[in-house]
Amino acid sequence: MFTKVRGRAVRGFVLAGICCALLAGGAGYLWQLRGLAAHLSQGDPGRGSYLRDPASTDDAATVTAVLNGAPDGGAADGRAPDDGPAVVGEATEDAPAAPAPSAGPAPDGQPLTAAAVPAEPTVGALFSPGEDGDSGHHCSASVVHSPGGSLIVTAAHCVYRGGFGGAFGSGFRTNLAFAPGYRDGSFPHGVWIPDRIDVDPRWIEDQDPDYDVAFLRLSRPGRPGERLEDTVGSAATIRFGTELPVPARLMGYPNTSEEPLGCQTTAVAAGPTQVRLDCADVPNGTSGGPVLTDGNTLIGVIGGRDGGGDDETSYSSYFDDGIRDLYLRASAG
Repeated sequence: MFTKVRGRAVRGFVLAGICCALLAGGAGYLWQLRGLAAHLSQGDPGRGSYLRDPASTDDAATVTAVLNGAPDGGAADGRAPDDGPAVVGEATEDAPAAPAPSAGPAPDGQPLTAAAVPAEPTVGALFSPGEDGDSGHHCSASVVHSPGGSLIVTAAHCVYRGGFGGAFGSGFRTNLAFAPGYRDGSFPHGVWIPDRIDVDPRWIEDQDPDYDVAFLRLSRPGRPGERLEDTVGSAATIRFGTELPVPARLMGYPNTSEEPLGCQTTAVAAGPTQVRLDCADVPNGTSGGPVLTDGNTLIGVIGGRDGGGDDETSYSSYFDDGIRDLYLRASAG
């Protein structure tokens, strides 16, 4: 499996690329490495932070590429060209968005299985347009409450490439864009780009699965001062040190689908540093998607062990004091 999404995938992808390069003379692989490196920044690896150059114009190009690459050619104001009905799950002036239903308990003896769910304003697809080995949206993310009001959380492997031992292009991905509430080429809350990315330095050092978490502070090009939480109307409340097991809901965007899927399951401890979520058919692209309990309380993101899991099980790094420190650093900016 090409893993859930790019923890093991990047390593497997690069290893496969090396083999092909050796067999084919390396020209095609070297060209692909050029594309990977074009969208990477070293940032501050000792601190685990990347700051976008405010003078850069790459953000406009990234947003344009995302909109043009949408199946329906989404418009810059967030709606499809025909300005049709809002995405299911979108908050309106008359009514707040309702939580999306998730796949319920499976019949006796049958495994839980993820199913398509309505889009939610606080959960979105993470895009990375350009020649970087990914097409369309490659991961998922969710809005988390913060003092600045424009913070999202995802998996570290979605925003930082470790390369093959760091030898074939490692760094923060600079061509990222977040589309909250995305569905079928519609962008009901616009497209947002990261001004800052924070990961734990231990993830940068060796892609430690216990720290597969990243926080991104975002802005919306062309709308200075706009806050993400105000635009989507809500945000998840983050919780650390959750006592397990607890009922949990996971959600994310498969990279082969233009709508999210979800699953209602139970979060259980998989050792002291990992959370296990048993649910089948949670595929590539869902990495970084939220793990929620008690309605809209965030206790994890799909990622961690084995790049997020396999066809039957998903994982999350356990939100402990280390993740709390990372959140506080990202919130403080």
